[in-house]
Amino acid sequence: MKKKGIISISAILIVLVLIGWVLQSNKEKNAATTAVVASGNTGAVAVNTEKVSTMNVTLDFNANGTFAANQDLILSSENSGRVSRVLVDEGSRVSKGQIVARIDAELLNVDVETAQANYQSAAKDLERYESSFKTGGVTQQQLDNARLNVRTSRARLQAASRKSGDANIKAPISGIVNKRFIEQGSFVNPGAQLFEIVDVSKLKLKVTANENQVVRLKIGDRVTIKSNVYPTSSFNGRVSFIAPKADNSLNFPVEVEVSNNAGGQLKAGMYGTAVFDFPQQNAALTVPRTAFVGSVQSNKVYVLKGSSAKSREVVAGRTFGERVEVLEGLKEGETVITSGQINLVDGTEVQVIK
Repeated sequence: MKKKGIISISAILIVLVLIGWVLQSNKEKNAATTAVVASGNTGAVAVNTEKVSTMNVTLDFNANGTFAANQDLILSSENSGRVSRVLVDEGSRVSKGQIVARIDAELLNVDVETAQANYQSAAKDLERYESSFKTGGVTQQQLDNARLNVRTSRARLQAASRKSGDANIKAPISGIVNKRFIEQGSFVNPGAQLFEIVDVSKLKLKVTANENQVVRLKIGDRVTIKSNVYPTSSFNGRVSFIAPKADNSLNFPVEVEVSNNAGGQLKAGMYGTAVFDFPQQNAALTVPRTAFVGSVQSNKVYVLKGSSAKSREVVAGRTFGERVEVLEGLKEGETVITSGQINLVDGTEVQVIK
């Protein structure tokens, strides 16, 4: 038993000695590596750079969207009654004011006749009251009541005539019947849906533009419209609406009014592309957006002078994607620092990463 205990203690001691030797060896290697790195470190800040250059500027851009009908409405019943005739079907073209259905007007005509009789009776009573008032047979109040009765009866007659006229259901707009909700013989109540009429003689292409694009747009601008389903055709558009407020994605909704061709090729719900063309611009002096310290609004960059960084105040202009126009403060051919500015102050020594 004593021999086994002595052997276990000896094994533990050997393991501890080996662990200590490995740790010491690793420590010496790390120290050597650190010494090598320290000996090569000059204290310069590593940076990326790019030369200031001019670029051809184009303000043109495309925006994709979906066509919506110029007008899309549900025609509803204003009266209750049984549908006596349906004069159009789905797909039919209708004109504004065209009769598309009729509701049985028998009861409505009875109301008109009753209202007409009441009005005529009230008018005759008023004539008698006016004649009697001259001789003192009636009072002023009785005469006024007779006159009020005439006005009330006339209003009721007009309302009944209007309802009777509404028995002929007329299309409120010109367009195409997209859906028919009624059948001949069915009974409808006020507010019941009768037809869906869609006007696609003109459409609205709904697109979005970012803040740099929307400032160049105005109501009435002419736009070329393309559709993937008609690659060889183009359509004429006009900017009809520009939202005064951005949406949640910080883009501004824009609507382009599009004239459909005679064949009505474009349909509501199709995808389209608005091509916004602008006049050719002069070449602009630009730098990467990353050259600015913090943000473009800071108007501060670092310029490489020899092996050191020099701060420079500039005047930023338009933004073209990831590049920014510089109006003042830089010349073509100068080198600006595009990364590592957080570690720089005026005069800091830098090392360009190749």
